[in-house]
Amino acid sequence: MVVTKKIAVLCNYELLPERVGGMDYFFWLFDEKCKANNVSVDWFFPNSASHGNYSSLNIISSDYEEVETYFNQKYTHQNYSHIITHFIELCTSFYKTIQQKGNAKIIAVDHNPRPLLGYPLKKRLQKKIKGFLFSNYIDVFVAVSDYSKKQLVSEFGAQIKSKTKVIFNGVDTDKFDKKTDFTFKGKFITASHLRKDKGIQDLILAVRDVKKQCDIPFTIDIYGKGDYQEVLAKMTTDFDLNEVFHFKGSVSNLNELYSTYDYLIHPSHGETFCYSVVESLISNLPVITTKNQGNVLQLVEENKNGFLFEEQNHQQLKEILHNILNNIVTINTLLDENSKLTKLSLKAMVDNHFTLLQ
Repeated sequence: MVVTKKIAVLCNYELLPERVGGMDYFFWLFDEKCKANNVSVDWFFPNSASHGNYSSLNIISSDYEEVETYFNQKYTHQNYSHIITHFIELCTSFYKTIQQKGNAKIIAVDHNPRPLLGYPLKKRLQKKIKGFLFSNYIDVFVAVSDYSKKQLVSEFGAQIKSKTKVIFNGVDTDKFDKKTDFTFKGKFITASHLRKDKGIQDLILAVRDVKKQCDIPFTIDIYGKGDYQEVLAKMTTDFDLNEVFHFKGSVSNLNELYSTYDYLIHPSHGETFCYSVVESLISNLPVITTKNQGNVLQLVEENKNGFLFEEQNHQQLKEILHNILNNIVTINTLLDENSKLTKLSLKAMVDNHFTLLQ
């Protein structure tokens, strides 16, 4: 390959074979797109990996040292035309340092969920100050949704609005099995990292209350791992719900599994994009999620392709589950084609990110 441009991509994103998701596919296809256009990419991750297509990437591992610190110490002398960051804190002195050490264009991609009730005052002030001090060292901010862009501008200041672009995350739609049988089988799925802000504790409380009113059997399979799993598992035991909830861990074939369930339940308190909701809808799987956070892309339409409830309101979620189990409400036909999903293809995501290099 005749290299015409060399870029660096920095990601505080651990590469795990049991947790292959949308971003992994994006990294692989973006690297492929770059190579096809004579662009060489150095990928900086916390660890090395060879699963999937990672074997074809030029990965430079920080060996679990903070990626930006590692890069700052050893690689800022490289002649990169662009430096792109993913999953790295925005508007810090790091961006000033790398901007001053070279002539690279700096592109910062925001993936960070926000607290449901917003940041405390001290944190908001800190972000405003960081935006004032360091935002001018970032050439382009990339938000993954309109909501994410609004939050970025609110947090770091109006001065970044003109250089903040929205590029939606993408999904390889062809990989997902489509649901065709809508006969209710009492099977629900939850798929997310097991963190407190994903709201699965609200789901457990809702199921506890449902079981007090309804003896209809059903199960909820929870896919994912995280530091909140121990709390969630204890709740299911304390409420005698181990026959309902099954912790399945992380798997790499959710694209094949969504279509075998009746509903996705995603009780999240904070999202910027929300892959599991998008992937479920692509699979024709109806979604039960929170009005503003789980439905951050406004893809779920009440009584059409799912049901919505207020964040943290487990009583509203209980009513939805009760009505589904008792056949009071139902979604039992093929879902209409959602035109909003067409712009969320993985190819569009890759093409739009590559355009930033031009």
